[in-house]
Amino acid sequence: MAKLIDGKLISQQIKDELKMKTAELEKQGIKGCLAVIQVGTDPASSVYVRNKKRACEYIGIESRSYELPQETTEEELLELIAELNADEKVNGILVQLPVPEQIDENKIIQAISPAKDVDGFHPQNVGALVSGLEGFVSCTPAGVIQLLKRSDISIAGKNCVVIGRSNIVGKPMALLMLRENATVTIAHSKTNNLQEICKKADILIVAVGKPKMIDESYIKEGAVVIDVGIHRKEDQKLCGDVDFDRVLSHVSAITPVPGGVGPMTIAMLMHNCVQAMTR
Repeated sequence: MAKLIDGKLISQQIKDELKMKTAELEKQGIKGCLAVIQVGTDPASSVYVRNKKRACEYIGIESRSYELPQETTEEELLELIAELNADEKVNGILVQLPVPEQIDENKIIQAISPAKDVDGFHPQNVGALVSGLEGFVSCTPAGVIQLLKRSDISIAGKNCVVIGRSNIVGKPMALLMLRENATVTIAHSKTNNLQEICKKADILIVAVGKPKMIDESYIKEGAVVIDVGIHRKEDQKLCGDVDFDRVLSHVSAITPVPGGVGPMTIAMLMHNCVQAMTR
């Protein structure tokens, strides 16, 4: 029987631990504040921003919300980021992506001070991850590591295949698995023999962005499968990149969608915010 890896439960455990930590820090006079900037009214972004505010409230740090109109210029956004970089009360800054097309996403990511980059997207933090130095780690990949560790799934020495090479998930995910002593293969849309490569994985991490693309023909018997994808089907139900029902009887452990990786992203964002308070 496959083990269901419960992201809701594990993310709650992490938030409870962080709540205790922020209470201790507050006794020492250290307070946390996350500034969240949203440009425009993308419905999915609004949901994420709301969830981030709730998580801040739960663990006991202040959240400041900046809701800017769709037509905000790049210059205006950069000015706000500069103000927040200089504000000593703010220890985390997050710009909700995607931003409207008149704004260069890379410029925005690079404008945030690396010491306040709780998303872990700044090139300096990415470089720290590559070099094995201390820095903020991208929240979704960091969440996957916690899911595996807290589910007693050993990583060292295992064959891990990551499908996807985005800067936000695929690349940092591969680096984190490498840091945990896995043997890592990165596969993507141009990979030949994708099925054969996936079938060698003890741990398969799927961040491909295509609903139910991965079925049992990609899975080695008894593998652990982590599904990073999330899609809304026509009937409004959510599904992942993995065809859960078809894969279930072939795996030893799997994350469901929803309730797997999703809740971990915000838990790890809160972890980064608390880390920013202690630095």
